[in-house]
Amino acid sequence: MSTGRPTSEERDVQLGLIGLGRMGGNMRDRVRAAGHEVVGYDPRPDVTDVPSLTDLAKALSAPRVVWVMVPSGEPTRSTVRSLADILEPGDLVIDGGNSRYTDDAPNAELLHAKGIGYVDCGVSGGIWGKDNGYGLMAGGAQEHIDLAMPIFDALRPEGPREEGFAHAGPVGAGHFSKMVHNGIEYGLMQAYAEGFELMEASPLVENVPAVIEAWSRGTVVRSWLLDLLVNALKEDPHLADLEGYVDDSGEGRWTIEEAIQHAVPLPVISAALFARFASRQDESPAMKAVAALRNQFGGHAVKKIGAGPSGAPGDHAGPSSGTGSTQG
Repeated sequence: MSTGRPTSEERDVQLGLIGLGRMGGNMRDRVRAAGHEVVGYDPRPDVTDVPSLTDLAKALSAPRVVWVMVPSGEPTRSTVRSLADILEPGDLVIDGGNSRYTDDAPNAELLHAKGIGYVDCGVSGGIWGKDNGYGLMAGGAQEHIDLAMPIFDALRPEGPREEGFAHAGPVGAGHFSKMVHNGIEYGLMQAYAEGFELMEASPLVENVPAVIEAWSRGTVVRSWLLDLLVNALKEDPHLADLEGYVDDSGEGRWTIEEAIQHAVPLPVISAALFARFASRQDESPAMKAVAALRNQFGGHAVKKIGAGPSGAPGDHAGPSSGTGSTQG
């Protein structure tokens, strides 16, 4: 067990890093700061260290460790195919992007046929990872994990290795773990967001940002995500400058699909994903249907486009208005 940063007795290594965007560029800086040589490749001439993947391989000594940090799906798969033709037996490829875990076995098999190792590594930490370190979840053979451990140690946070790095299991386990991590993240963010909205809606709470900041220490809901919400509210106390549109990167959907496959109930994560879908609708066909049904069975008011609410007399009263309907 390691209890901190790598010691002077641990070997310095080279790393080839493909993809120098927000995450990849910061990772290059952090690994270099730990004393390792990083040779980066990116299609953009202003950020790349070498002009091609072939030149990247030539710049590294065997056994090469090459970390792929490009968008998931076909960009990653095509990069792995290219590396299979460029690298040599004994080299190692690490996919550190947000690939779906089902891509990992085919990637590993392709590389194994050429004598090249493969590790999938889920990476968490976002733009803050350069300074704070990244949480890492790796899948692969122990010999390949050991080869890349100096890089994992450079990227993870200060402190005990097990608090920032996990060898989760065989190939695929790293990305599966990251998928679940991101599903949990969906649920946590949604809970904080709903609490914020409820307090904003109540005239009783006059300083919502102060309340949320007061949760930062000592409470059972404190977390780094909460700290980030505090930061956002300091910049915009009512979030008035933002639209309520939230995209999803895929891991939430994949998590729910796996839950269905394994018959594991995920009501919170599912609701959080569906809330994101709802955020993208200017108009909700489903809620139009609900409004029409309420009008049909109970005579409840409906709001016509361009007009105020309409319906039978008394529709604007509360549940005890005497309409005779007990359904909602």
